[in-house]
Amino acid sequence: MSLPKFLSTYREIAYNKQTAAFKVAQNIPLKFDHKMSINSLWDIHDKGIEEYKKITNDSAARMGYLKKNRVSNSLLKLKLLISQKLLQNCCFCDRKCGVDRTSNEVGYCGVGEISKYATEFIHMGEEPELVPSHTVFFTGCTFSCIYCQNCSISTSPQSGIEIDPYNLAKIVEDRRKKESLNINFVTPIPHLHTILDIVNNIDTNIPIIWNSNMYHSIETSKLLEGVVDLYLGDFKYGNDECAKKLSNANEYMNTVTRNFHKAYSTSEILIRHLLLPNHIECCTYPLVVWIAENIPKIRFNLMFQYYPHYKAYEDPKIYRCLTKEEMQKASLFVKEKETLDIV
Repeated sequence: MSLPKFLSTYREIAYNKQTAAFKVAQNIPLKFDHKMSINSLWDIHDKGIEEYKKITNDSAARMGYLKKNRVSNSLLKLKLLISQKLLQNCCFCDRKCGVDRTSNEVGYCGVGEISKYATEFIHMGEEPELVPSHTVFFTGCTFSCIYCQNCSISTSPQSGIEIDPYNLAKIVEDRRKKESLNINFVTPIPHLHTILDIVNNIDTNIPIIWNSNMYHSIETSKLLEGVVDLYLGDFKYGNDECAKKLSNANEYMNTVTRNFHKAYSTSEILIRHLLLPNHIECCTYPLVVWIAENIPKIRFNLMFQYYPHYKAYEDPKIYRCLTKEEMQKASLFVKEKETLDIV
């Protein structure tokens, strides 16, 4: 595996040569309080983002925030407050269930107000530029992939360890001092409010990775700007029909392409695509073409780890392993796209 060509800011943050996005957001002072309406808070947020952009567009100015102490009412604190208000009419993912998770209601993901994680550890099996990666696997999911290889976690949203954001933030700091290059939040969408709380309590400089299916809402995209340094995004399908059949995801292409566009304009991206049996022409080809034409010069990982797990037997087309011919065919197609930096 080659080193990345296009993840320069992430690498600078990982080695403390630049300031993480959230550290800047921690130090942008804003005037707000919890009694304000959500619309008023969004207006203040948008003004804060303009200030954030001015700072981060100047490399030297951004570096000046590396060792600053956070302010009490910051852009990051405002993001946390907005997420907590959105939790009362949940719209974190693009299903927009509208449930009040603060009143023990749950939507599609099955996650309540209190977030849980299955495990957190130093992961050495990620892409080379990410390891050692401090990885937190949250429970629950916004998809229902019939071939899910983490089904014991994704289908058990009420299992796992309850998260105390402050305590987990201190664990992040400890692992960062010892060895981790980043904090890697896996299946994060239902846990946006908790993640913002964790990040708000982190004092050390560390890249924030959003390891996601990218099926989040516009509101979530806005809250992630100024927090996430690297989107580690799954691009699973090249059309809506396959997404609906295999993951029960509606309007898949519109949602994920919108979010990849936004991520491309505000952060850096590493896209993963898990090759599926019999889905090269319908999924792999069109999504690779879309990436090359719309968000070129990104890191791309074509993955061959698929095996027929969980409920894959429900679809005979994917109820087998990949063939060597399929892997070669997909690899050749991806390599033809010279604007992609292939892992």
